[in-house]
Amino acid sequence: MMVELLINIVSWVSILLGSGLVLIGSLGFFRLPDFWSRLHAASVIDSGGMILIILGMCFQAGFSLVTVKLFLIAIFLVITGPTATHAVANAALVSGLLINNRSSNDKVREEELKIEKKE
Repeated sequence: MMVELLINIVSWVSILLGSGLVLIGSLGFFRLPDFWSRLHAASVIDSGGMILIILGMCFQAGFSLVTVKLFLIAIFLVITGPTATHAVANAALVSGLLINNRSSNDKVREEELKIEKKE
């Protein structure tokens, strides 16, 4: 009786914390000014919020085949979420998306000029 109550409390706290992270991340995704900030908000939604929600669902399901499936989904999210975020960020950087009002090519050129001036 007491163990079931504790498991219910832990699972609902996890689900509510995960939902809160998803809500905050979603608001940040729409409210933040530039691509890089929005990308960070999207990664928080994916990594933090969804893992906490899945953990809460695992506690609710108990030890069964559903828990194993949820665990596999969590592993998939942990591996693919940061990888996808990195791929998107790398593609944006390579394409020359502005960073602090300058493109990445401008920064590279500034570094080349500094090296040339030293020589």
